[in-house]
Parts: sequence; structure tokens; C-alpha cells
Amino acid sequence: QVQLVESGGGLVQPGGSLRLSCAASGSVFSFNTMGWFRQAPGKERDLVATITTRGATNYADSVKGRFTISRDNAKNTVHLQMNSLKPEDTAVYYCLYNTYPSGMNYWGKGTLVTVSS
Repeated sequence: QVQLVESGGGLVQPGGSLRLSCAASGSVFSFNTMGWFRQAPGKERDLVATITTRGATNYADSVKGRFTISRDNAKNTVHLQMNSLKPEDTAVYYCLYNTYPSGMNYWGKGTLVTVSS
């Protein structure tokens, strides 16, 4: 089992910045993908960004150029730096841990990001 603890959500004005963090513990794997998904009210959970153990990244088109994902393999943590936030970025952000090669997904409990003036 892998446990994920997220932090860093909150209320921010449009154009502002937030940094989300997620720490993995338990039966962590040497090779894995970590990342962030988000779910707005009444909508499905969608990809925000992912990063592999080797540093390969993938971003949703809607956040390219504004969000940056990074990770610290030694600490089993992943971060999401969110800049130029828009009201449409408002959602609950969930941390994902995907194991390799078994492909199991573990999810955090989510952290709320609200972008509003």
C-alpha cells in the first residue's frame, strides 16, 4: 500500500500562484509516475500533469506554460507550481501515484484550490 498526503491548496485571486505538494509513503516503488488530477464540481476528474521517476512530464493543454510539475525521488514527493491561476482552475486537486510495472493507482484525498476575487 502507498499512502499519499497532499498539501498547499487554498484560496487565491486570479493571476496568483499556489504550490501543491504530495508526499508518498509506505510500499513505494523505485519506478513510478506521480502526478495531479483535478475535479471541478459536476465534472469528471481530469489530468493536470504527471512526471515519471526519470523526469518525463506530461501536461494538460489547459495548464501548459502556467503549471510546472517537479519531484524529489529521494523524498518520494511531487510538487505542482501553479502560476497565472484562472477561475476555471478551481477544483479539488488529487495526487496520483502509479506503480510500474504493475500499473496500480493510488490516490490522495484531495486538496481544494479556489481561484476567486
